Amino acid sequence: MGAQGTASHPVTGAMSPLIEVTEVYKTYATGGLPVHALRGVSLQVQEGEYVAIMGASGSGKTTLMNILGCLDRPTRGHYRMAGREVSGLSRNQLAEVRGRRIGFVFQSFNLLTRTSAVDNVILPLFYAGVGGREAARRATAALERVGLGRRLRHRPAQLSGGEQQRVAIARALVNQPRLILADEPTGNLDSKASAEIMALFQDLGRGGITIVCVTHDPDVAAFAGRLVTMRDGRVVSDQTQTPSTLPSTEVVTP
Repeated sequence: MGAQGTASHPVTGAMSPLIEVTEVYKTYATGGLPVHALRGVSLQVQEGEYVAIMGASGSGKTTLMNILGCLDRPTRGHYRMAGREVSGLSRNQLAEVRGRRIGFVFQSFNLLTRTSAVDNVILPLFYAGVGGREAARRATAALERVGLGRRLRHRPAQLSGGEQQRVAIARALVNQPRLILADEPTGNLDSKASAEIMALFQDLGRGGITIVCVTHDPDVAAFAGRLVTMRDGRVVSDQTQTPSTLPSTEVVTP
């Protein structure tokens, strides 16, 4: 739990935290003036936890997400993933960590519009050097896992917003990451599709994948088992909660 937390969170049985952030600061120079985006954040996330991070614009939640995703480095402090210090790694080493350990889901689905669902999901495997039948098998399995086994050849324009986000989640899963980072993953979806995506995240969490979701929407955050609230670059609350659930009969599987 972060040093600023107000409640303990469950230990899931992992020998050590998957994510361990210790006294992390991040300062940007904007117009010659320092902007303190993070001010001494400490946070631990155990393997298999589903954590939501909330905060107003400027609270530091996106900066923290970028550091967790190895897209940025802290100005000072430590970030360990699975016990390995990653904050000081080279750019190529950070890219390797991202490719092997982390899957990303964003508000904008970032799908290639003229490419089928299965070919969109294959892309990370192509960059990882996996090709041919194995890539097709893994991409198909990822789409089946998110309920799109019958939409393999559909292009994004032939899919609903919720289905497009499922394709994006399948793409995040295809390299079998230990951690999924989701940044406002339901921002472009209606309430029904949003709930279904959150229920899907819960299913993935029950399968052992660690989920960290940044959101401004309390209804989305309610699906997580733990809520971290940020303000002015600090963690001001860190609490367990009873997650909302969506009955399986309400989840539409195409």
